[in-house]
Amino acid sequence: MEGARAMATANGWIYADIFDQVATVVAPDQPALVHGATTTTWRDFDRRTNNLARALIAGGAEPGDKIAFYLRNHPAYLEGLVAAFKARQTHVNVNYRYVADEVRYIFENADATTVIFAREFSPIVETIADRLPLVRRWLMVEDGAAADVRRPSFAEPFESPTAHGEGSPVGNERSADDLFFLYTGGTTGMPKGVMWRQDALRRALINPALVARVPANLSEHIAIVRETGRGPINLPACPLMHGTGLFTALSALVAGGTVVTTPSPHFDAHEMWAAVDAHGVNQIIIVGDAFAKPMLRALDEARGKYDVSRVLSIVSSGVMWSREVKRDLLGHMPQVVLADSFGSSEAVGFGLSLTTTDGEIDTAKFKIGDNVKVFTPDGREIPPGAKEEGLIARGDPIPEGYYKDQAKTDATFKTFGGIRYSIPGDFCTVEEDGTITLLGRGSGCINTAGEKVFPEEVEEVLKLHPDIEDALVVGAPDEKWGQSVTAVIELRSGAEFHESRLRDHVRERLAGYKTPKRLFAVPTMFRAPNGKADYKGARDWVMQELGMR
Repeated sequence: MEGARAMATANGWIYADIFDQVATVVAPDQPALVHGATTTTWRDFDRRTNNLARALIAGGAEPGDKIAFYLRNHPAYLEGLVAAFKARQTHVNVNYRYVADEVRYIFENADATTVIFAREFSPIVETIADRLPLVRRWLMVEDGAAADVRRPSFAEPFESPTAHGEGSPVGNERSADDLFFLYTGGTTGMPKGVMWRQDALRRALINPALVARVPANLSEHIAIVRETGRGPINLPACPLMHGTGLFTALSALVAGGTVVTTPSPHFDAHEMWAAVDAHGVNQIIIVGDAFAKPMLRALDEARGKYDVSRVLSIVSSGVMWSREVKRDLLGHMPQVVLADSFGSSEAVGFGLSLTTTDGEIDTAKFKIGDNVKVFTPDGREIPPGAKEEGLIARGDPIPEGYYKDQAKTDATFKTFGGIRYSIPGDFCTVEEDGTITLLGRGSGCINTAGEKVFPEEVEEVLKLHPDIEDALVVGAPDEKWGQSVTAVIELRSGAEFHESRLRDHVRERLAGYKTPKRLFAVPTMFRAPNGKADYKGARDWVMQELGMR
């Protein structure tokens, strides 16, 4: 393992070097970033990211320091990310749906020293800043928030270090071992930082099934960019603060392309299609039906209004999207390839499912990726066609583990037959032809529109309410969200059931998407005689109450 890692480091080529060189071969006036009416050319993108990288270093940032991104989809996210690569800073994503204590946890757990945040989040930043002594620099992004949302006195405008300077390359020494963090939920409900070596992440994001040619080295990559002339015009409809949106946007820029973001704080399908039309978007990134269904409705409502003829692919990851919606989208765009990409924060490239007008693939069925196998929990490999359930596992390139959590690292990253694998916990079967059928996550993790919700976290908040004796939380099938957070509660003696009040209680303490869509009161909680939660019993009862069985 150490020998392989040393070889990868010696031969690695990393994002800072890629962006330095891509900027020399793309047309300088070609758009790199588009946000509403604002366009950043590749010339300006290179200059601004160099300026910010220099400013970070001049401000005392050391290689490996953590830089947190607390904002919605905005050009500043990608400018800050590329500047972080150039300054050898470690990216940390922050879910902007979190409440103050959840946001503070991410900053604190990651040991963040720099924070880039949007003006709209200034009130939360002000409430937590004095409890974050490691943060030395706060950079506020103007995001169109109301003027009465003032900039905290300790923060400086993001534009100050970014727009000013000579813009020349930084010229510092870099390493393929420089890290990139992607925070995700942990089994206890607390987010964990997945640690990617930059070289491993770069290799993981090159999917041979989706690119015409896999470059062997940086020189070959730059030659491909030069020959192509322009990379994808990418629109991440889903948040950049999640891996699905960020990884695909990053890949588009690496190819010398353009990333288009929409200014509205919430997803607006009509706004998205207008941007697709105006900027010739050919690649759209979504997370399942929560995005695909509004997109389809917008096309049906305004049939013929938007030019969608240049769209070549729509990629979904994080949650499955339904066959019916895919079919109807292809009715509007018969030239499009619809891709389900099966991956996680702990590894990408587990599998890929493509749908075109020429054919459909069953929901949850994927063509298995390179270096992917299926194992029993004790490490026995399951051969194709065995009709046996197992855990899907991805070999190199994979992350190093979880930041400051060796126990969870050991549980997720295991070595079988001398090969280290990432095993996030997804059960599947593998057919003779190498396709896999997903069965679900072995834990009770709830996937609601791509967001992971861990039942224990919501249960503990519910139990803080004086009227609740006990609580269990399960995921119920939901046409829009994939799964909806659903709570079953046992009231204390004499207490009355007020569903809306209980929902408000959770919403005040956790991100909105973690708030149960429905709550049900039962006389006795679903627990085994030993006190362990009977999640299956609770879920079966909920399904019956909802008329789903």
